[in-house]
Amino acid sequence: MSNPRPLEEEAYDMSGARLALTLCVTKAREGSEADLDALERMFQQLGFESTMKRDPTAQQFQEELEKFQQAMDAREDLVSCAFVVLMAHGVEGRLKGEDEQMVELESLFQVLNNKNCQALKARPKVYIVQACRGEQRDPGETVGSDDIMMIAKDSPETIPTYTDTLHIYSTVEGYIAYRHDKEGSCFIQTLVDVFTERRGPILELLTEVTRRMAEAELVQEGRTRKVNPEIQSTLRKRLYLQ
Repeated sequence: MSNPRPLEEEAYDMSGARLALTLCVTKAREGSEADLDALERMFQQLGFESTMKRDPTAQQFQEELEKFQQAMDAREDLVSCAFVVLMAHGVEGRLKGEDEQMVELESLFQVLNNKNCQALKARPKVYIVQACRGEQRDPGETVGSDDIMMIAKDSPETIPTYTDTLHIYSTVEGYIAYRHDKEGSCFIQTLVDVFTERRGPILELLTEVTRRMAEAELVQEGRTRKVNPEIQSTLRKRLYLQ
């Protein structure tokens, strides 16, 4: 029986520009400024050119992302990676703008895909979504869940439209995302701590974020709640930020 072939250690080229766009509704979202401060610190430490816009309307979520894409495609230098942070009230698949109108997450995600953004074709696009995805609350369970293994296949010469993308949600589908009035959200604060303190491929860092959040005891309405992020990845290589 032959020995299994080890996984290739190929990593994304991070020698070019790193760009970040943060769109955050602060209205009726106490603690948002603490999250913005933490993100600014993280992007500065990780060498990102960071742009932040407060209180976008639903239409401005779309417009600002399209401007971000157009500016990237107009650059003459190499763009290695882009982060997009979206923070607002929300329901599954949609975010609420400052004007109380809703924008579809899928329409935002499409702006930077391999078809629509040439600068990021085959390069990593990371979306961080701090928003509720429903009204359910998780009191927690006393047993652990099984590990899930994901097996990657060799990629062909052409790449699919939706590869090289990482979606990081603050909570799982259908559930509330928690935010402290002064200290910000458990999700953003934990993510910033791990991304600035630890080294390693981003999916390993996100496993640590999930572990820390799973251990945290959040109190809401006098009751203990549990919350964990959800990570959806179509990355083809290892992504290192440090």
